Amino acid sequence: MKKIVLFLMGLVFLSGLASAYQVNIDAPISLSIGKPLVVTGTTTLGIGTPIDVVLYYQLTTTTEIQRKIVYVQSDKTFRTFFDTTDLKKGTYKVEVPATGLGSSSEPTRLVQLIDRSDEIDMSSLTRQSFSGTINIAGTIKGGENSGVQIEIIGPAGTIVFGPSYVNTNNAGLFSADIPITEPGDYELSFTDAKGFIGTRTISVSGETTTGSTPIATATTYPVFSAHAKASRDSPAYFVVTTASGPVILHTSSSIDWVIEYVDDKGVLHMENNNGAQLPERAEFLGRGKTIYVKVYPYQYADRSDVFLYAENVHSILASPTVPEVFAATSPQTPATTPQAPVFPLAGLVAIGIAVFFSRK
Repeated sequence: MKKIVLFLMGLVFLSGLASAYQVNIDAPISLSIGKPLVVTGTTTLGIGTPIDVVLYYQLTTTTEIQRKIVYVQSDKTFRTFFDTTDLKKGTYKVEVPATGLGSSSEPTRLVQLIDRSDEIDMSSLTRQSFSGTINIAGTIKGGENSGVQIEIIGPAGTIVFGPSYVNTNNAGLFSADIPITEPGDYELSFTDAKGFIGTRTISVSGETTTGSTPIATATTYPVFSAHAKASRDSPAYFVVTTASGPVILHTSSSIDWVIEYVDDKGVLHMENNNGAQLPERAEFLGRGKTIYVKVYPYQYADRSDVFLYAENVHSILASPTVPEVFAATSPQTPATTPQAPVFPLAGLVAIGIAVFFSRK
C-alpha cells in the first residue's frame, strides 16, 4: 500500500515539473514580403532541448508552410527565421506546438505579410551593358518629396551601394548612376519610412556599350528651392527665373498652402487644389523669363516657414519685398480721416436763405 502511495506521489511530482516548463515566442506583427521572418523565444527547457517552430498560412483553414527545429541555447533562448520571398500576402501564424513536456505562456504569434512590390515602378532597363555604372531609375508610389533607401548587392554577394537614401521629386521619381566594377546580376532593395518595399534585379552584360545599344535614361530636372515665413496676412514672395519647357512649382506639406503666380504675360493664376497632407502644385510652360510667386496659408490661424520647390528653372529666390506685380493688385488702405457730410450742410444753408427772404 505504501508503495502505491509513493508511486502516485511521484506521478504528481513529475506532472508538476512538466507543467512548470514555459515557452514564449516573439515575431513581428506585420512584415513586408521578401524580408526574413525572424522568430525568437525564451524557455525554461534545458539547454540543447530541440523545439519545433512552425509557420502556418491562415485562411479558412490552417496550412503548414514550413517547420524548423531549433535548440535551446545556454541563455535559455532560441532563434530561427523563415524566408518570405515566395510567400503570398495574408495572415500567417508562427507556433511552437505543445510537446509531451507541456508548455504555457505565449507559444503563438500572428503575422501579417504585406506585399508592397507594386509600389515600385522601374523605368531603367532591367538588362544593361557594362559601362562602369549601373543606372537605377523609377517611381515610388507615395514617396513624393521624400526619398527612398536603396541597397545594391553585386554578383559576388557583396554590397556595392548603400544602404543610402536617394532623393525623390514631387512625383516620387528617383534616378542615380552607381559605379560598378564587373558585369553580372545586381539585386536592388528598396525601403522607405513605412518599411521594406521590395527588390528588383538588373542584369549587366559583359559587352561594352556601343552607339546602337539603348542607354537607360530618366527624364529628371534639378530641383531648386527657397523658403520664407508666411501667414495669411503676410505672404511669402518668390522670384523665379524659368528655363524653356514645362516648369513645376510645389510647396512643402503639413499646411494647406495657396500658390499665386504672375506669368511672363502678366496674367495672375491661383492654385489651391490640395489640403495640408499634400504639397500645393502649379505647372506651366516656361519661356526663359522671370515670374513672381506668392504663397500663403489657406487658414488664417496658420503661420510657418514655407518651402517652394521649382523644377526646370535657372534660379529661385525669396523676395524680401512685395514684387510690384502683387503690390499693384493689393487692396488699398481705406482713408482714416472721415470726410464732412456735404449734402446735409448744403441743405441747411438753403433753408436759412429761404427763411431770410420770406421775412423780407
